[in-house]
Amino acid sequence: MVKTASTMLPLRTAAPDFSLPNVDGRAVSLNEFKGSKGLLVAFICNHCPFVVHIRPEFAKFAREYQAKGIAIVGISSNDATAYPADGPDKMKAEAASAGYEFPYLFDETQSVAKAYRAACTPDLFLFDGDQKLVYRGQFDDSRPTNGVPVTGSHLRAACDAVLAGRTIEDGQRPSIGCNIKWKPGNEPNYFTGQPAE
Repeated sequence: MVKTASTMLPLRTAAPDFSLPNVDGRAVSLNEFKGSKGLLVAFICNHCPFVVHIRPEFAKFAREYQAKGIAIVGISSNDATAYPADGPDKMKAEAASAGYEFPYLFDETQSVAKAYRAACTPDLFLFDGDQKLVYRGQFDDSRPTNGVPVTGSHLRAACDAVLAGRTIEDGQRPSIGCNIKWKPGNEPNYFTGQPAE
């Protein structure tokens, strides 16, 4: 599998707006999360082995931190024509199977992925209560083939800092995953397609 790294959107970037259909059919917008202690926007999909690898722990993390006041939204931006396993019908089944208790949105035009400069799945963006970016990068050091346990330690530490009003430590590491499956001719200019280290 080809590994692609996050672009590492600049910290303090305001959360780009979105309004996308959820798996239950209703539109969900960024505005709905105003007043939350923090907001995690997670670019994920159904079939990527990197997402599948963290899936149980990510669902557990999401339940725990939603209860603490962090809003969470998952977005799939993959080309569902070329990758039907990532289409809306399959997303609904995946959300139920994985136990996702957060909105799981479909970015059909891929415009939201571009606005966030998302490059891979999973690609994680944590915003503070003012919806300014304070963390972007990996869930933890685990990868499908490295034998490191999946704990979500990096994202958990970042969320704990947001909840406590602390600055997040430097040294944020990019997420590594499969590249977002762009529609033909739709690949953004920030994405080089170069494999990650």
